[in-house]
Amino acid sequence: MQIGIRAHDVKYAPFDELVPAIKAQGFKCMHIALSKSIKEFTPGISSMTPGLAMHMKRVCQKNDIDIAVLGNYLNLCHPDKDVQSEIVKKYIAHFRFASILGCGVVGTETGACNREYKFEESNHSKEALDVFIENLKPVVEAAEKFGVIMAIEPVYKHIVYNPERARMVLDKINSPNLQIIFDPVNLLYKGNIDRQDDIINEVFDLMVDDIAVIHMKDFEVNGEELKSIPAGQGGLNYKLLLEKIKKNKPYIHCTLENTAPENAIATREFVERLYDGA
Repeated sequence: MQIGIRAHDVKYAPFDELVPAIKAQGFKCMHIALSKSIKEFTPGISSMTPGLAMHMKRVCQKNDIDIAVLGNYLNLCHPDKDVQSEIVKKYIAHFRFASILGCGVVGTETGACNREYKFEESNHSKEALDVFIENLKPVVEAAEKFGVIMAIEPVYKHIVYNPERARMVLDKINSPNLQIIFDPVNLLYKGNIDRQDDIINEVFDLMVDDIAVIHMKDFEVNGEELKSIPAGQGGLNYKLLLEKIKKNKPYIHCTLENTAPENAIATREFVERLYDGA
């Protein structure tokens, strides 16, 4: 297991300073979304040049930091066809950029049936799943051309909301360049937290060969919702998760989420201690 962090959870600094700061906190990799982590210029298709990718790659290599995931969390089921077309262009730009950057994974979630990218019951319908699969196909084909993995992250509130639907998407697309980012908390809601062990086991039973990256955060119940908090501070069974990782996924990139600069190191140390004892 190689523990990393989301770049936008670290105290902001220009990229050349951000990466050494991540290394100094003891991390091995990072998950970066350009639009959230780079403020010294405006990231976009026009600025995602080979030169920028090579510069970022040199900075990361100098500091022994992998870019585990290049995030592009745009709704692949946007109902406006013109917006959807622009979204696909941005995914293709991210694959091209990642191929030069030396990043193997472009990550995303799994869409919603509305402009706001919010939960509605129709997200869980068969029709929504069919649209998602159809829209995902050309994106994965582009990933194949650039030799990059497209990794989807199942989320309860989105279209791919459980392990069975994730397995269906993998089987329907049937591409070696489509894999999974597994975030256990994202598959939970108030009504199934008592089944979290079953869900973790099911993900590894159904998709062990297809898990590319693990996201690590925790949860607490806040009214009817689950609030995301740093790993080890809530109700997730980290002992089970880390046992599964240690048995099945040596050296996999595991990136912390929902940390803050003041608790990131302690969160990393918690995960490492539990992993060592697994």
